Amino acid sequence: MTASHLVRPDIEYKDSYLEALAEFHAEDRLKYYDMLTLRADFDGFVKMLRTERGVEHQPLQDWAEPVPETVLWFVKDDHYLGTVKIRHRLNWHLEKWGGNIYFAIRPSMRGKGYGKKILTKSRPYANYIGLEKALITVSPDNVSAIEIIEGAGCTFEEETAATAQFPARRRYWMDCS
Repeated sequence: MTASHLVRPDIEYKDSYLEALAEFHAEDRLKYYDMLTLRADFDGFVKMLRTERGVEHQPLQDWAEPVPETVLWFVKDDHYLGTVKIRHRLNWHLEKWGGNIYFAIRPSMRGKGYGKKILTKSRPYANYIGLEKALITVSPDNVSAIEIIEGAGCTFEEETAATAQFPARRRYWMDCS
C-alpha cells in the first residue's frame, strides 16, 4: 500500500474517477462534467486537464476573464480520492469568491483526513507555479472545509457578505513559500 499523493490526471484512474464523479453528481455537484461524454472520451478529458500552461478554470462564466489552472488528482494506490485545482492567478471574481485553490474529496472518502492532506500537499505545486501565498474561499456554513483549511495552517482574512448574485465567503490565505 502506497502513501496518498498528488498526480497529474491519468487514464489509469478512469474507473475510480468516474465512480467518484457519480458520487459528486448524487450531491448535485460537478454537473458540468457530463458522465456520458467522459465515458466516451476519457483520454481527451485527461489530455485537456494536463495542458502544460494550465486548463481554463471551469465552469467558466461568459462574463469572467479566463484564468489558467493546474489540475491535480489526489490518489492512493489505484484509487482516485479527490481533486485540487490551483489557479495561476486571480480575476476579479476569483479574488472575491473563488480563490487560487479549490479542493474536493470524493464523498465516500470524506472524514478520513484526506482534506488536510490534499491541501497541505498542494503547497509546493502552488509555489512552483509562482504563488507565494494562495487564496482559499469557503462557504461560511461548510464547517468541515473550514476545519480542514484552518487545520492546514491557513490564515483567516475576512468573511464577505452575500450579494444578490454571489454567496457569502470566508477568505483564507495559505503560505506557499
